[in-house]
Amino acid sequence: MAVALIVAAGRGERLGSGRPKALVTLAGRPMLEWSVEALRAVPSVSAIVVALPIEAVDLAPAGCVAVAGGAVRSQSVQAALAAAPAGDDPVLVHDAARPLADASLFAAALAELERSGADAVVAAAPVTDTIKQVRTGLEVERTLDRSLLWAAQTPQVFRREALERVLVDASDELLARATDDAWLIERAGGSVRILPAPADNIKVTTPRDLHLAETLLRQRAGG
Repeated sequence: MAVALIVAAGRGERLGSGRPKALVTLAGRPMLEWSVEALRAVPSVSAIVVALPIEAVDLAPAGCVAVAGGAVRSQSVQAALAAAPAGDDPVLVHDAARPLADASLFAAALAELERSGADAVVAAAPVTDTIKQVRTGLEVERTLDRSLLWAAQTPQVFRREALERVLVDASDELLARATDDAWLIERAGGSVRILPAPADNIKVTTPRDLHLAETLLRQRAGG
């Protein structure tokens, strides 16, 4: 059985809501609850652990294990994994800021980890813009081959032993640099696979994103 960790400790300053991002209302309910509902629909997910800001731990959805998140993302994953039931493997990590991920995407990520034998599977989208690498001073150094580039998202699914190992071995400085946990696996020499994500697996960061997410949820519901 798998355990799911939801990273929900962001403050959401760019949303301007005055409350933790994961608890901002989206289509009539806290944003976090959309991810929890989808994960509960995946039969192989046996437990859900949510990392929230310390002042919001008591506001976790019923049935979830709640922990206080860390100062940076990977510290929140550390705390959530430490609170997860022992033995459950693999570990699914998801950002509450991607509330449109549905049960089929979570199940596909878990299935791809099993099929591939990789240490991690990352939902991602192919890059469509032309990407410039620049030097200090914004001088273009080179143009990257976008056919080789993917934008990492969540869910990300890991072999538990591999994730525990890189989190334990990482310094606080390294954890602060990790914008996703799959990078820690890559850095340690582990294998990471891409799972193409649907176009609506958006990240809610700004009020415009929140409005788009509400529109997409209404369309999904047929209204």
